[in-house]
Amino acid sequence: MNDPLLSLNVSVDYPGKTGVLRNVTLDVHAGEIVGLVGQSGSGKSTLAMTILRLVELNGGRARGSIRFHGRDLMTLDQRELRGIRGKEIGLVLQSPMSALNPALKIGTQLKEAWRCQGGDSGTWKQRVMELLESVSLPPEEAFLRKYSRQLSVGLAQRVLIAMAILHRPLLLLADEPTSALDVITQAEILDLFARLSRELKMAVLFISHDLLSVARLCQRVAILHAGEIVEVAATNQIFEAPRHPYTQRLVGALPPPLGTSPGLVLSF
Repeated sequence: MNDPLLSLNVSVDYPGKTGVLRNVTLDVHAGEIVGLVGQSGSGKSTLAMTILRLVELNGGRARGSIRFHGRDLMTLDQRELRGIRGKEIGLVLQSPMSALNPALKIGTQLKEAWRCQGGDSGTWKQRVMELLESVSLPPEEAFLRKYSRQLSVGLAQRVLIAMAILHRPLLLLADEPTSALDVITQAEILDLFARLSRELKMAVLFISHDLLSVARLCQRVAILHAGEIVEVAATNQIFEAPRHPYTQRLVGALPPPLGTSPGLVLSF
């Protein structure tokens, strides 16, 4: 197998709270969708912010290595990191209504995201229209003139995804992107992630506490518990034969037929 696109081994402390992440080791290969699962407070979002080197801006201290596309992000300065965030590594947050600026039109926000990474201001409209269509949004001027408050949560989440993949990143960090959505919209967004990963050859780190979404989308799953990765395995193995006691508890809490049971066979 080729070298991983992302390979990390990190620990993170915050003032007054040490060991938020402890020797977390994880690899993600190009085009692969990996699930990161854990309960609230386990450190999932902290890991995403650590990969982007943003924990330091909130007073955190990260140690270790984050090798991405042949570079150790831990050795880069903020100017170099700004050239990677949003361009080579995209981020989708869980609350689109908070992430989008309510005072700016959708088109303005997409244009700024395009220009901040050096995109040609003369070509942004064509790129954005193509992108809107690819995420099942109307590629129309009227839509670009809307504000986020005029959109449903599902449509706003698609705008965030469009913004995150504007520059065709190699890696997309999706941090609880379906937690605020209804079941039908969740399924549509999961299918969208799978299609975009396949079409763009984009790796996805799908961060969630929702095992059912992870089972539907991911090829491998990493289980994060109390700041440590306790198990990493293929999705089938996690659901059919979990090894760590914490993973067994998670899977066992699922309702049948997805909960662990004799003779269980899952198809992915």
